[in-house]
Parts: sequence; structure tokens; C-alpha cells
Amino acid sequence: MINRETFYAKYKTHFGKLNTSQVEGLDFLLEKLDGSEVFSLANEYAYILSTIKHECAERYKPITEMGSPVYLKSKEYYPYIGRGYVQLTWKANYKTFGSLLDIDLVNNPDLALEKENSWKILELGMSQGLYTPKKLKLSDYVNEEKTDYINARRVINGTNKAELIAGYAEKFYDCIEFE
Repeated sequence: MINRETFYAKYKTHFGKLNTSQVEGLDFLLEKLDGSEVFSLANEYAYILSTIKHECAERYKPITEMGSPVYLKSKEYYPYIGRGYVQLTWKANYKTFGSLLDIDLVNNPDLALEKENSWKILELGMSQGLYTPKKLKLSDYVNEEKTDYINARRVINGTNKAELIAGYAEKFYDCIEFE
């Protein structure tokens, strides 16, 4: 279990103050990480939190892809725009995760914004390699033997912002102390 006092003290040192909504979001995520049957390592936790920090614009809550209606409608994958902790996109992905979670994400894509659903999408996607055709999993890059935060980005979105997110992960790793 993550020591919350240490986590929040070090978070403030690395990233600055949090508002109430951010704390609520992080509390939920720390609870999910502590209860995960898939993820158990500090380096995994750090990378997951860094991905969420980036993908959710530091809100630590599931969000919809940002942009004007004109911009979003111009996306090739519209109306299956980014939603959730990992910005799930494309109809095929909504269909896959909807089937796995037994919810109708195709006809109700906003269900990906519900935090329990969003967490399950993240956990299944990162652990089973469901975001990429090559089935890249977080454990391919982050495990007991290695920590490659740069290439771990390939699990979600190629190498887009890989160094930035890796930097966040290093800071999150410092925040994580197990009790």
C-alpha cells in the first residue's frame, strides 16, 4: 500500500500544490493501484500515474479529448474521440473494451468517462497490450528487471511526448513508498 503522507509531500515538492479535485482523483487512482491484481511495482505505478497526468491534463480524472467542436469533428476517428484516463480513440477500440467490460461503449462512448470504466480500460489495455496492433504491454518496458519509461510510451501513443512523460514517471517513482 502506498504511504499517502509521503506521496503527497513528495508530489508537492516535484509538481506543486494540488486542488481538492486533483486530490480526489489521485486518491481514487492510488486506491485502484493498491488494489490492482495486475500492477504491484512502484515503477509501474509511477508510469501509470505519469500517463494519466499527461493524458488528463493534470486533472487525474477521466476527460474528453480537448479541442473545439470543429477540431474534434475533423478527427478521422470522430465521434470516437479520446476519452478516459488514456484517451481511448477509434470505434474498434470502443467496441473491444465495451465487449470486455460488458458495456455498450459504441453507442454510449461517454461511458468511458466513468472513473471505474476508465480505470478498467487503462488496466486491461496496459496489462494486455490492447491499444496497439503489436500488443505492446507495460510489462514489456517496465517490470522487476528494467524500467524503460521512454519506450513504455509505445503502449499508448508511439513516442509522442515520451521524454516528458518519462520525466514525470521518475518524479512519481520518488513519491512512491510502500507501507
